[in-house]
Amino acid sequence: MIHASGIFKSFGKLNVIKGIDIHIAPSEVVSIVGASGAGKSTLLHIIGTIERADTGNVMIDNTDVGKLSQNALASFRNRNIGFVFQFHHLLPEFTALENICIPAFIAGESKEKAKKEAMRLLEYLNLTERADHKPSELSGGEQQRVAVARALINKPSVVLADEPSGNLDSNSASELHQLFFKLRDEFGQTFVIVTHNPELATMADRKFTITDGKIGNIAVSQ
Repeated sequence: MIHASGIFKSFGKLNVIKGIDIHIAPSEVVSIVGASGAGKSTLLHIIGTIERADTGNVMIDNTDVGKLSQNALASFRNRNIGFVFQFHHLLPEFTALENICIPAFIAGESKEKAKKEAMRLLEYLNLTERADHKPSELSGGEQQRVAVARALINKPSVVLADEPSGNLDSNSASELHQLFFKLRDEFGQTFVIVTHNPELATMADRKFTITDGKIGNIAVSQ
């Protein structure tokens, strides 16, 4: 599903990614761990096409994303990649339902179809009664589940998560971790998760450790 080869990335004189090769199978859940500043989020952003590598190649579902124009890349990202961040980035003036619908509207879906799919996701995530609530009226765990629903609405093949449970209490974090694996098992999505949470990292099918801009260790879940 994801093939990133020979990835290098610098910001000014700071070399952040120093030659990374990473290959992730369809429906695999992988975690990326490492010290702060090791390059975890930068690698995730390159895989997610938010950042471009200085050198190297990224293939997602047999598409060479480096060869796409900016407009084609934005469309590809919207339809094929879902993002979940530590800070949910929900728009405060919109309801949970409206926030979830936004990527579908960007993709050109009708209002009726987008809302129907958003309600299906809210039901799946046990948030139906929260559909008309704004983010300020939701708990931290509920806000993050709305963010997950937003990431899923266009049925992406890949979901990228950057410290998704970093702002959650232990109970909400555990529920979110279990949700990722439930989604993978039911819908077959590929998950790449950057995390400092040792529980989530160990739950993954494989755990990649980045040290000083390189993959230093790969652990396989037993």
